Amino acid sequence: MTIPLKLAARRAAIVAAVVGSLLLGAATIRAAGEWTATEAPLAGPPVTVESLAAELAAERERSAGLAARLDAMAGQTADLRAALAAADAQVGRDAKAAGALQARIAAAKGKLAALNGQIGAATRKAAAAARAATVTRAAAPAAAPSPTPGHDGDD
Repeated sequence: MTIPLKLAARRAAIVAAVVGSLLLGAATIRAAGEWTATEAPLAGPPVTVESLAAELAAERERSAGLAARLDAMAGQTADLRAALAAADAQVGRDAKAAGALQARIAAAKGKLAALNGQIGAATRKAAAAARAATVTRAAAPAAAPSPTPGHDGDD
């Protein structure tokens, strides 16, 4: 099988065109890369693996510190909850004690009112008795002086 000359020339032209396209594409990519590099230079040196490892270690250390602080805060929260529960229980006991004291105060006020009433009645009774004694003494006739022996009463 012989390939006609015309077909071989066509194939060679296609291969040359494809290779030329590839070379032109590579040159275009290289030129675009150089143009971008000159127009937008890097602000700093590129990041190295060692610097990334150091930053990762620092962040892990910071994370461990934050986790420790979080655990401490959780412990403090548990302590505060326990203290709050204890305070709540104490408030309940104090409320019961206050109710008992109010009942005792009310009973004492009742006794005080009764005693004040008794004192007032006794005071009125004593005042009435004192008035009656004064009236009785004032109403009684004055006793005549008895004559003394040896006197006849005419002076």
